[in-house]
Amino acid sequence: MSAVPLGDDLGIEAATDLKQHLAPHVAQPEPLALDAGTVQRVHTASLQVLCSFVRQREQAGLATDFSAVSQNFRDAARLLGLAPQLGLANDNEHNTQQVENAA
Repeated sequence: MSAVPLGDDLGIEAATDLKQHLAPHVAQPEPLALDAGTVQRVHTASLQVLCSFVRQREQAGLATDFSAVSQNFRDAARLLGLAPQLGLANDNEHNTQQVENAA
């Protein structure tokens, strides 16, 4: 299984770079693990890129999972309702923390 590190900053300005970073792995035949363990900052645009990537691989019958997920990443995915699309919905042990809307 190959691992793709996502880095620590998935802010809006990183969304295009993230898409380019993931592009070579869309059709990778072996299972793929995304490493979100060091993500400190995340924006909706980057989560949308990740959802699209995971969906494309899923539609092609390719496995994609997360090898690590930071609390910030998990909270952002949950707050935006994207945890199921990313395959994080079944991790109930982390769904009890309140997330403050910074807007």
